[in-house]
Amino acid sequence: MLTLADLRKTYRTAEVETQAVDGISAEIAPGEFVAIMGPSGCGKSTLLNILGCLDRPSGGSYRLMGEEVSALGEAQLARVRRAHVGFVFQSFNLINDLTVAENVEIALLYRRPGHSRRTRIAEALDQVGLAHRARHRPQQLSGGQQQRVAIARALVSDPQVILADEPTGNLDTANGEAVMSLLKRAWEGGTTIVMVTHSSRHAAEAQRRIDMLDGRIVGETGA
Repeated sequence: MLTLADLRKTYRTAEVETQAVDGISAEIAPGEFVAIMGPSGCGKSTLLNILGCLDRPSGGSYRLMGEEVSALGEAQLARVRRAHVGFVFQSFNLINDLTVAENVEIALLYRRPGHSRRTRIAEALDQVGLAHRARHRPQQLSGGQQQRVAIARALVSDPQVILADEPTGNLDTANGEAVMSLLKRAWEGGTTIVMVTHSSRHAAEAQRRIDMLDGRIVGETGA
């Protein structure tokens, strides 16, 4: 499903060149649950942004669902994101001026007609236990509830892959476990999960763990 070959991402300023991703080659199969770990600044989030077509690599190859996406333009990357990828971010990335239902709907605006959108939004919110909060706004919810809305937004378009960047990082233990339970349920339903985390406990719940350091893969455990 996701195939990386000598993938690189370089950031340059007038004085400094930083190799955020340094020659990574890896494969993630359909239906896998993969956790990526490493210290801050090791390139985990940069790699995740490339996997989600939010950023382009400086070199190497990245194939998503068999399509080479490493050199696609912005419009083409947006098409691939809409077709295949759901995102969950540590900071939730909800829009405070929109209701919970409207935040979830954002993922469907270019994909489904209005009637089917409403049905799918209701189903996604029910999946995360927040159907009764559909008309509330994000600031009226707890952090754990906001992250569950973010997961509903990721799930609503039935993506083949969900990319989660520190999805439990801003949550207490109980809410973190609830979020992990939702991600595992999506995985058990056939969705591929790639999760960046600092939590060894949560990484242990994945099928496979990839360890990064200085932009490179330095270890791998699991299937």
